[in-house]
Amino acid sequence: MKKTIALILTMACVLLASPSFALFDSKFEAETTKEAEAVKLFRDTNAGGYDLVTTAELKKMTDDKTDMVIIDTMPYEDSYKKEHVPGALQFLFPIPAMPEWDVKETAGKTQADFEAMLGPDKDKPIVIYCGFVKCTRSHNGAIWAKKLGYKNVYRFPGGIFAWKGAGFPIGEVK
Repeated sequence: MKKTIALILTMACVLLASPSFALFDSKFEAETTKEAEAVKLFRDTNAGGYDLVTTAELKKMTDDKTDMVIIDTMPYEDSYKKEHVPGALQFLFPIPAMPEWDVKETAGKTQADFEAMLGPDKDKPIVIYCGFVKCTRSHNGAIWAKKLGYKNVYRFPGGIFAWKGAGFPIGEVK
């Protein structure tokens, strides 16, 4: 009897956890969410005047040893120090829009600090990322790179989640 009850409970748990049996969400609602994220990404990219790069494209650029600057916009201690795209430098940007430079939001760093990190070559590719598509830290970083006159600015929207999801190696601070 106990085995039968255990089996029924196990089957119920598996069934309830199954994506095809979602009680509280539907594939239609999920698509609406995905659509909203895609439209927001498009509008942010269009307004920011930068381009996008996929995980596979960034990996190819790193494999080809493309001369570029990669910026991780996540907090140093909580994220960057633990894992980042190999070769990426860290520069914190906030999640909310930052139309004016705010040193409180950039861990005390100035516009000049950011420009020094990006380097003097305004034609060099600059790739900026954060954690995942909905994270807007990378949007702020890309906008500021464009404001500073950099011409080849790319946002890597999938960020470190997509990089890890593709199974690519991560950099760590030792």
